[in-house]
Amino acid sequence: MNGKLHSETGAFSSDDMRAEILNPFVHKLELDNTYDKIKTAIFTVILLPFRVIVICYLIVTAWFLACIGLYGLSEEDLRRKPMTGWRRALKPLICCIGKLSYLAGGMAITVRGRQASRKEAPILVVAPHSSFLDSCIVYATRMSSVIVRKESMDNYVGKLINYTQPVYVWRDDPNSRQNTIKEIIERATSKEDWPQVLIFPEGTCTNRSCLITFKPGGFYPGVPVQPVTIRYPNARDTVTWTWEGPGALKLLWLTLTQVHSSCEIEFLPVYYPSEEEKRDPKLYARNVRDVMAKALGVPVLDYTYDDCRLIARAKHLGIPAAASAREVSELRSQLGLERSQLELHVAAGGVGSARGGAARWVGAEEFCTRLGLPLDHRAQRLFDIFVQRSSGLVYFPDYLLCAAFLSLQHAPLTQLLSYAFKLYETRGPGGRSRGITAAQFEEVATRCLALCQEDAHNTFRQADLDEKGTLTYDEFISYAQKKPEFAFIFTCDTSHHKPKTQ
Repeated sequence: MNGKLHSETGAFSSDDMRAEILNPFVHKLELDNTYDKIKTAIFTVILLPFRVIVICYLIVTAWFLACIGLYGLSEEDLRRKPMTGWRRALKPLICCIGKLSYLAGGMAITVRGRQASRKEAPILVVAPHSSFLDSCIVYATRMSSVIVRKESMDNYVGKLINYTQPVYVWRDDPNSRQNTIKEIIERATSKEDWPQVLIFPEGTCTNRSCLITFKPGGFYPGVPVQPVTIRYPNARDTVTWTWEGPGALKLLWLTLTQVHSSCEIEFLPVYYPSEEEKRDPKLYARNVRDVMAKALGVPVLDYTYDDCRLIARAKHLGIPAAASAREVSELRSQLGLERSQLELHVAAGGVGSARGGAARWVGAEEFCTRLGLPLDHRAQRLFDIFVQRSSGLVYFPDYLLCAAFLSLQHAPLTQLLSYAFKLYETRGPGGRSRGITAAQFEEVATRCLALCQEDAHNTFRQADLDEKGTLTYDEFISYAQKKPEFAFIFTCDTSHHKPKTQ
């Protein structure tokens, strides 16, 4: 695989392969049959303890060697000049031990192609990023320098990461992005023999169904880069770690109880940027992504880390279909709903707030009729995201709340709550609002405030001061303003806030 790539090779469009909208932030993994459950249980008893002991021994050994190699060096020394002499000579040994720790866990690492020298390509661009197990690339690339958050260094493996002479990112530094780019440029263009800089340009984990937007930071130096792909060609995917799916411990447990698993790392030919790409890092990043997507046989989608934050916020608040929020947003845009914001007017028109179970549960045709859409494949996909498998119907208020959340995502949560109250409220003579009942408030609170049913019930009782059995939006807001646990309602960004229990 020794060769050159230029922008003239042509871009790989997502339209070439994309049959439907993908959600790269969801991964489902369950032991769905008795055989798998029994096999996992047996290997948990007879195989897992042995593997854990061996892996821990190897990691401690590598950590000890890293401590020796770093002895007498300060953090400033690591940032000022590359390691030389006996300290650098320890790297191949640490890499060997690192690979053995993966082999001890049952994972064989296969390397294809040739890693370019630093002179040929100062930067290695690695994708897709889908797992904490992707750290094997550090050992496969002879401990290239990684990009790492400084706060991540305050742990047991910090010594091993420090040994790569990483580029640090300080989350609390308002100039962090500019400083990181500056240091990457200095490393990539330095005449000293620094390790290659290793970058995961996606910036977050996906399920490998596509390549999402590449951040341009690693492309600012305008130097040649070597694309590197990672695959996990296993019958059962026990490694993918996304925003919606199994946690790290479950994935590690299931991976270590597999008889065998594989990781394939492929070094693609060095990509040499054109003059236009040197001037435009975003163009450079897009074109490298196209080349890597073509090698992987997957589409490219313009999803970003901000989409992950959107999904995380939706999950925190309990928004229906939170994991598919990005997909819902794109479908609404394609169907013209995003521009018209039709859903924000639905409650006022009575479509979503009709009383009775039959009016709220709708089939595909009624779903499209209410939104003024033809029943095509995009509308059907939007319906399928919210459908209840047991009945084949959609609970229409769930869709309306998700759509309203997307339309009002940059506004204070009070606006979404106001919409939700209108969606559920009953009105008396003259259109005067009578508020919502306890059961209706529980629906609103579990879907917009991440309250459990019991907490929602208690909140309603405390806010219903007159004990009339209904609660208006103004009455709830008046109550919430006096409670510190609801302070997040009145801020514009609730992505990092969860309500406390009552």
